Amino acid sequence: MKQSGQTRSGGMRMSFGLTFRTAKGRWLVNLSRQCSHGSTGLFVPPSPPLDPEKVKELQRFITLSKRLLVMTGAGISTESGIPDYRSEKVGLYARTDRRPIQHGDFIRSAPIRQRYWARNFVGWPQFSSHQPNPAHLALSNWERLGKLYWLVTQNVDALHTKAGSQRLTELHGCMHRVLCLHCGEQTPRGVLQERFEVLNPTWSAEAHGLAPDGDVFLTEEEVQNFQVPSCARCGGPLKPDVVFFGDTVSADKVDFVHRRVKEADSLLVVGSSLQVYSGYKFILTAWEKKLPIAVLNIGPTRSDGLACLKLDSRCGELLPLIDPH
Repeated sequence: MKQSGQTRSGGMRMSFGLTFRTAKGRWLVNLSRQCSHGSTGLFVPPSPPLDPEKVKELQRFITLSKRLLVMTGAGISTESGIPDYRSEKVGLYARTDRRPIQHGDFIRSAPIRQRYWARNFVGWPQFSSHQPNPAHLALSNWERLGKLYWLVTQNVDALHTKAGSQRLTELHGCMHRVLCLHCGEQTPRGVLQERFEVLNPTWSAEAHGLAPDGDVFLTEEEVQNFQVPSCARCGGPLKPDVVFFGDTVSADKVDFVHRRVKEADSLLVVGSSLQVYSGYKFILTAWEKKLPIAVLNIGPTRSDGLACLKLDSRCGELLPLIDPH
């Protein structure tokens, strides 16, 4: 993989070109991105300076917590270079007219699955290379020290796992796993990437832009000749092990998280606007149980009215400042 970058003074435009080559083929990706904070700040919305009093309030909140449940969203991963959907000016909805794939469309249409996997194939090397930032590492450290009772993430990027978190529920699944829609066989996403390369030795595409779920934007002409493998076990269609928009989280997983919330004595939201009900309903459960709720997110959230503490700061700047002892 060859990576190049260049910057210009003034607007601080940063252009990144990624070229993927194998013995038989070549994949070209050109990503042009606007940046004011360097590569880790591409998709982080502006935030006010840290307020020392707010930091002290969060420190008191964490100190008093004995069974802390943390729920994270896309805002914790933007500092790792992964865009979110809803952030003002820098989220996917603000930057483009693109919308995420719908579950029903993916299930019903082979051409839509072909387009999805072609885009995902090109975007995977970059998406899978993202690393946890100080916020992920801080939460993992809290777990090791016995402060964090359970972590629920709405993200599908595996960054909490990379950071070492184990008391973890991936509410919406994980892009690093692939499932067969017929037999349920599970395959590591990296293994599927190798099968894509074998089936598409001469296919090439030029992509622009990066989406939160790891795919990139391709033309219909580029997609048409892309070959998609089937399940190695039964020949069925493959789908990433994630909850697409329009799908629902399994009842067993929902019940499991509800139990963890009811066992907790406090709840901290990190990097989520909670616009998706599959995450917000657990905040309602905590509120009904009269748990203290704190929210760390740049911009308003659906649960601001339920929180005893709201902080508009970068997750990776604030969380490492908190002493979990």
